[in-house]
Amino acid sequence: MKRYLTVLRLFWSTAIAAELEYRLNFVIATLSSLGNLIGSLFSLFLFYRTGYTFPGWSWEQALVILGIFTLLQGFSATFLVPNLNRIVDQVQQGTLDFVLLKPISSQFWLSTRTVSPWGLPDITFGGILIAYAGERLHLSSSDYLLSVMPLLFGLASLYSIWFMLGATSIWFVKIYNVTEVLRGLLEAGRFPMVAYPAAYRFFFTFIVPVAFLTTVPAEAMLGRSQVIWVVGAGALALGLLFAASIFWRFALRFYTSASS
Repeated sequence: MKRYLTVLRLFWSTAIAAELEYRLNFVIATLSSLGNLIGSLFSLFLFYRTGYTFPGWSWEQALVILGIFTLLQGFSATFLVPNLNRIVDQVQQGTLDFVLLKPISSQFWLSTRTVSPWGLPDITFGGILIAYAGERLHLSSSDYLLSVMPLLFGLASLYSIWFMLGATSIWFVKIYNVTEVLRGLLEAGRFPMVAYPAAYRFFFTFIVPVAFLTTVPAEAMLGRSQVIWVVGAGALALGLLFAASIFWRFALRFYTSASS
């Protein structure tokens, strides 16, 4: 574990140093994140401006959902996109050979090799939005802590889904369209699940588990989550992490190296 932490520190320190050579990008990323957040708030406002509310969700409670969704966007932009999208390039260029020869888990290397600070504005804005909504809802620090575990489960599930999609590049080299479809499906998480018809709620809960990414952590924060849903989120996260590891080892059996 100490060796992996040392490697992770080296990975991220060099990646951040390289990214900060282009500091104007951070300003652009901040403005882009702010624009996206304003657009999301406007979309949510269109529902609530006439007094309509999603069943069981006030304006402030819906803001908690949106804040968690923004956090997930920032997490994806910081840790997932810069790493997992490069699996395609590694396969295309044959440089995956060098990764497999390293005395370290190839899944760990591919998942953590780089980090992008351009997702930090989304993480910051998401935190501010949650704090604002929590203040209006009079949430305590214990309420925030209740959502930590479901949120971590959601992050683990999101990573696992992304990684398994990245692993399919061993068979299907160009998977960018698939990742864009996934990104589009995850957009459903910006609203509470009750905003969708029953068929869509089933799909976003049991097929593409968007509900476990945003709605379940939000309900835990608001103190109205049932234990079964939190346990289900944990079981889903562990199951997907295990499935991602198994799937990666299975995919490598079909990988043809650049030297063979």
